[in-house]
Amino acid sequence: MTREIVLDTETTGFDPLQGDRVVEIGCVELVNHMPTGRTFHVYLNPDRDMPTAAFNVHGLSEEFLSDKPRFREVVDDFLAFTEDATLIAHNASFDVNFLNAELSRVKRAMIPGDRVIDTLALARRKFPGANNSLDALCRRFQIDNSSRTLHGALLDSELLAEVYLELIGGRQPGLVLSVESSRALVVVKRQQRPARPHAATEEELAAHAAFIARLPNALWLQD
Repeated sequence: MTREIVLDTETTGFDPLQGDRVVEIGCVELVNHMPTGRTFHVYLNPDRDMPTAAFNVHGLSEEFLSDKPRFREVVDDFLAFTEDATLIAHNASFDVNFLNAELSRVKRAMIPGDRVIDTLALARRKFPGANNSLDALCRRFQIDNSSRTLHGALLDSELLAEVYLELIGGRQPGLVLSVESSRALVVVKRQQRPARPHAATEEELAAHAAFIARLPNALWLQD
């Protein structure tokens, strides 16, 4: 069984080393490259102000986040959900650097780079020189992202899960409908046609002879 977690974060800025913090985490579980319906989602109190530039991206205000839990209060739930699964993220170094900064603050083991797949890197290899933002990839793969008026960690993870499956080859509609159905072999019974007689009828032989007679210089008619 292959278990993967597609994740996204929202933050107060671009650099955790300069005091920026994670304010939202969203995760979607995939098993054997199929969504299971299990998700992890939390808003976090960053214990600092929310810069206007960051607010304009995700719409999460300092007031809204003021009564939300701190990362240290949800870290056990986050680690239990992600466990040893491969992590999938778009521009993964951004999310992983922020998560590792939060994990370091609470003295937990950091996420190693070899545990992460970067969908931005996958997209750049598949579509070199193209716009490979999440919105652009949704348009390319005809994934409905009309509800994405602002960035949101859970919504973006759900969209990214669909993008990721397309980047690795796409799903064949109807081949596997769920994780449960992937564990069973489905045998489809087809109606069998009666065997066709091997001998041609007189009508077929006459039609064949007339067709051959119309062919110029047919080798099998020559002596």
